[in-house]
Amino acid sequence: MATVYDFKVKTANGSEKSLSDYEGKVLLVVNTASKCGLTPQFKGLQELYEKYRDQGLEILGFPCDQFNNQEFANIEETTQFCQANYGVSFPIFAKVDVNGVSTEPLFKFLKEQKNGLLSPRIKWNFTKFLIDKNGSVVGRYAPTTEPSKLEEELVKLL
Repeated sequence: MATVYDFKVKTANGSEKSLSDYEGKVLLVVNTASKCGLTPQFKGLQELYEKYRDQGLEILGFPCDQFNNQEFANIEETTQFCQANYGVSFPIFAKVDVNGVSTEPLFKFLKEQKNGLLSPRIKWNFTKFLIDKNGSVVGRYAPTTEPSKLEEELVKLL
């Protein structure tokens, strides 16, 4: 069976990054947006990252513009916005599609592993997927789930 470690993604600067580089770590994969009502969740994500990165947590942000065009056109604007407004220091990758014919393969896999409430389709920005140290998807959380609500489950995996 495949794991998230079998995937390669594009970084914000356009280079390819193998997720196998994160093997043995707990991952929180999030489709993000910079101009969304949920954008303040970057603060909570950053707080989790600062608190647990030394224990093996990695948060991977994937900007997505599929929900009411709530992401900057230019990835440099996105990364600068996240750093300047929320102090984001976890990786922000290249913009992706999370639904439709051009869905990023990683997100296709994540959705196959954990359905949403009514369907595998991602409904909005800030859907969160929790991955254990073996690369298995163990949780999917709604966009409205605050990052702090994931802490207990996340700590069990560290």
